[in-house]
Amino acid sequence: MTDQAVVPESDAPEDIPGKPTSASRTTLSHIMTHNDTNLLGTVHGGVIMKLVDDAAGAVAGRHSGGPAVTASMDEMAFLEPVRVGDLVHVKAQVNWTGRTSMEVGVRVLAERWNESAPATQVGSAYLVFAAVDADGKPRRVPPVLPETERDERRYQEAQIRRTHRLARRRAIMELREKRAAEGLDD
Repeated sequence: MTDQAVVPESDAPEDIPGKPTSASRTTLSHIMTHNDTNLLGTVHGGVIMKLVDDAAGAVAGRHSGGPAVTASMDEMAFLEPVRVGDLVHVKAQVNWTGRTSMEVGVRVLAERWNESAPATQVGSAYLVFAAVDADGKPRRVPPVLPETERDERRYQEAQIRRTHRLARRRAIMELREKRAAEGLDD
């Protein structure tokens, strides 16, 4: 699902009032345990990815005022390893909205549970969520209203990522159509 879903004009609601970025911003915190480790003894990337998806999903649901599903994870960067005993904070906010989709930006921070040192950024991600109705069909989302210069920068960067996602998808579809026309099935 993407923000390209078409809502028939007869079903389109009147203008939906926008919501500021702060209205749905959230932080999810979790202490990492031995159950979260990989074979190297650090926290498994999949555990961090689940926390990222959970926080982003909460933000998307709050912003859209109902169910929202993960459409894609545009980028996940692991900057530092996370260790057992780290208190991980996953901070998420809506960066950009389309007609039925939203980009949620996520920052992952870690600090030792028993120390007072500042948290270190250990990861970041961008996810795209699609708002859905009870039947799983795309539904409109309120526009996001950036409140700060940082929010405005994130909004503009999200528009660039969206343009790149759509161009990449279009180029892949054109290549597949060309290959199919040449009788080259994969």
